[in-house]
Order: sequence, then structure tokens, then C-alpha cells
Amino acid sequence: MKFDRGQLLLYAVTDRSFVGAKTLYTQIEDALTGGVTMVQLREKHLESEAFIQEAVAIKTLCHRYNVPLIINDNVDVALQSGADGVHVGIEDMPVSEIRKMAGEDFIIGATAKTVKQALAAQSAGADYLGVGAVFPSPTKKNAVRITAGQLHEICKSVSIPAVAIGGICLDNADSLQGGGMAGIAVVSGIFGAQNIKTAAAELRKKAEVLCQ
Repeated sequence: MKFDRGQLLLYAVTDRSFVGAKTLYTQIEDALTGGVTMVQLREKHLESEAFIQEAVAIKTLCHRYNVPLIINDNVDVALQSGADGVHVGIEDMPVSEIRKMAGEDFIIGATAKTVKQALAAQSAGADYLGVGAVFPSPTKKNAVRITAGQLHEICKSVSIPAVAIGGICLDNADSLQGGGMAGIAVVSGIFGAQNIKTAAAELRKKAEVLCQ
């Protein structure tokens, strides 16, 4: 699927720890129905084969809603499942290597916490940046925090779009106004909600205002 800046508007990142009565598949479908524009499948503990099978099923679901599927960290799973792209952290496989392996149409996101990291990721061929953590994150307790000022500085330093990530929810999103991001990436604010569809719909409206 061809990458477009608008796909970053409401970027949902999965977290299996929130799976309860509903399956992860059903939770993702609820989020898609609510209006998320990109899905990142994050699985830290699945074996590769199970991860690939899951990714194939989730990709089919996402494409039904014309939404790209991004795989967290695992380049092999992303390529073997036919996912639309991968998001890598600072310590993961270099963006330049992924680009050589995967080609121009493969979406590559990269984490950036500084202007230097942002410029390096852009130069290496990243399509977008994930910038944060902008708030304390319940899913990544050791995540390095950045300020709203740093978010804006990073976003304006590059020509590729960026999403703000880290503990974002309805209650705190307004403080990101003017940050220059193309979208917000949300984990617990969507998948930890009692009603995922409603939470996604409310966050979508919020993102449309914040990321004009």
C-alpha cells in the first residue's frame, strides 16, 4: 500500500496485555471501525511462525478498511507476511539496510528522540518518524521522555512526517497542540479502553484538530 502522510493521523499500536474477553483480532477490528488510520502490530513474545500467521490475518483485516499494517521491530516477519511496512527503534536494524532489502514501496518508520536521530533516519530513507515518549507510558515504563518543545523541534527539523507517541490519551492530547506532528500514536488509550471503537472515534476527532 502506497504511503501517505494522512495514514499517520491516528496510529494504533497493539498491546496483547489488554486482550481480555475479546481477541486481539476483534480489538483491532473495533479500532478500525472507530477510525484508526494505521495499525502497528507489536508482539514481543510470539514465535516467528505464529507472528507471521497472525500478521497475514491482521493485514487482510486492515486492508479491508484501506489501512496499512506496520510490524514492530521484526523485519523478517514484516517481509514474510506481506505487511505494508516495519517500525524500528534506534537499536534495531538500520533503516538503510531495510530499504535495500525491502525496496522503495515498503513503509519504514523509525524512532527519533533527538533532532540528530531524526535527520539520520530521514537521510537513511525512513518514510516517517515516531517521536516520544511525550508522556509517561504505561506500556514502556523506561521510555525516555521528551518535552512538547522537543517534539516541535524534531518535527520541524525534517521534511518527512512524524507521529507523537507515548502515553497519549484524550485527557492529555490537547497539550500537544502546535507540536507539528502528522498524527498521534496510541496504545493503551485505544486498546486499554472499555469501548475501543468509541475511544478510537473520539481520538480520531481529537487528532483531526491537533494535526491540521
